[in-house]
Amino acid sequence: MSAPSDPQQALRDFPRRHDFFIGIDSDGCAFDTMEVKHKECFIPNIIDAYDLAAISKYVREAAEFVNLYSHWRGINRFPALTMAFDLVMNRPEVVARRFKMPALEGVRAWIQRETKLSNPTLKAEVAKTNDADLTLALKWSEAVNKTVTQIVHDVPPFPYVRESLECLQDKADVMVVSATPGEALEREWEENGIKPYVGLIAGQELGSKKEHLALAAVGKYDLNKILMIGDAPGDMKAAFDNNVLFYPIDPVYEDQSWQRFFEEALPKFLNGDYAGAYMDAQVARFQTLLPTTPPWKTV
Repeated sequence: MSAPSDPQQALRDFPRRHDFFIGIDSDGCAFDTMEVKHKECFIPNIIDAYDLAAISKYVREAAEFVNLYSHWRGINRFPALTMAFDLVMNRPEVVARRFKMPALEGVRAWIQRETKLSNPTLKAEVAKTNDADLTLALKWSEAVNKTVTQIVHDVPPFPYVRESLECLQDKADVMVVSATPGEALEREWEENGIKPYVGLIAGQELGSKKEHLALAAVGKYDLNKILMIGDAPGDMKAAFDNNVLFYPIDPVYEDQSWQRFFEEALPKFLNGDYAGAYMDAQVARFQTLLPTTPPWKTV
C-alpha cells in the first residue's frame, strides 16, 4: 500500500528560477476581499450555526474586531472563532443577558494538536472522533466556503498589484502565501488573469504561512532576497520567524501601500536597499494601525 501523499511536497518542490523570492498574501492584501468575506460570509454563518441571534450585535463586533481591525487580523478561521467567542463571553452585556456561549472545547483541543487547520484535516478528525464540537465547526466552515463561492466573485486586485506582478516576471519567483482555502484562491487569481504570474498558490491545506515560506524559500534563496508581502501581523510574524523581509499592505490604505511598493519598495528590494531603516519605517507605521484591545474596552 503506497504512503499517503504529502500536500506540502509542492512547497518543497517549488523551483528556484531567479535570485529573488516574493510571497504574497491574498485576502485583504492582493484583493479587497477581507471585509466582504467576513461581514457577509463568515459572521452570518457563525450566528446561524451556533444559534447566536440573541446576541448577534456583540458577535458581529467581536468577530469583526478579531478578523479585520485587530492585531490578529488575517489569522486562521478556527483560532479566530474561539477568540471571538472569548471576547463575546466576557462582554458585560452578554453576561447581563445570562446568555451561555458555546465553549468550543473540542475545537480548542483540536487547534492545540493540529498544525494544518483546514477543512480536510477537520473532516478527517470528525470521522475519527465523531466529536460534536468539531462536527458543528466543520458544518460552519463548509457553509462559509459555500457562501464565499456564491457571493465573492469579480473582485479585482488592488491597483498596482498587477503592475507589480508584471514587473517581477523576469526578476523574482512569486508565490501566494495564504490561510485561505486553496479552491477559493485558485478561483480568485484565475478569474482576474493573474494566476500565470505566480509559481504556486499555497492555501491553508499546505500548512501555515510560516511553513509555506520555510519549505518553499528558506534554504533556496539568500534570506535578504526573500520578501513577504502581507496585510496582517501574522504575515509579518511568518516572515520574521523565518528571518526574511516583510513589506506591509496597510489596512484601509491598501491602494497607497501598493503604489508605494511598486514605485519605491520593489526597486529597493531588488537593489538590496530594502532591509534596515526603510523596512523598519514601513513596519513601524503598520504596527500603529492594528490594536490588541477592542474599542468597547477603551471607551
